[in-house]
Amino acid sequence: MSANRPHGIWLVAGAAAALVLGIATTLLFAATGAFHGSAPAAWRGPGTQCSAPALKGHVVDVTVGDMGPGMMGRPNWRTPGPGWQGMGMMRLSAAPSTVPAGVVSLRVINVGALPHEVVVLPLPAGQAAGERPTGSDGKVNEAGSLGEASRSCGADTGNGITPGAMAWTTVTLQPGRYELVCNLPGHYMAGMYTELDVTR
Repeated sequence: MSANRPHGIWLVAGAAAALVLGIATTLLFAATGAFHGSAPAAWRGPGTQCSAPALKGHVVDVTVGDMGPGMMGRPNWRTPGPGWQGMGMMRLSAAPSTVPAGVVSLRVINVGALPHEVVVLPLPAGQAAGERPTGSDGKVNEAGSLGEASRSCGADTGNGITPGAMAWTTVTLQPGRYELVCNLPGHYMAGMYTELDVTR
């Protein structure tokens, strides 16, 4: 019986160490805001390269991002499915997803490891977000675009929002359905789109 005692002591010590590590990690995440799902921590604290000025109209917070290389298991890059790209998962989300007609400002933050952008396109009747055809360049047709946020730390059109930066644009939208897309090559096919509904 005494031969098993050292093994049992090591098991108890290992369990205690794992518990302490788990508590410390939880406290660290809580302190840095990692558990807050409503807005990225970068909007509320250090790490953001810039912040948006006071914007006109109804403000929609748009988050763009990707998991980056090595962050999760990589899908087969030859057969990407919805939400996947060769580097990892990409996403684009907007809150709120419904706003009244009139002046609308998009405040975009890039929480990913790659540059991104947001283009506002009318969504044709009978078409869902994510159903636009893409060309051989991996991009959708931007004809009819109503605005774009792609300037790091600035308004409107630029060369892409760098990781950790914000961008913004203000547009006037009539009642209807719109699609917010990242139109950098391959990003739309990787799942970077969402619907924005505008009511009367």
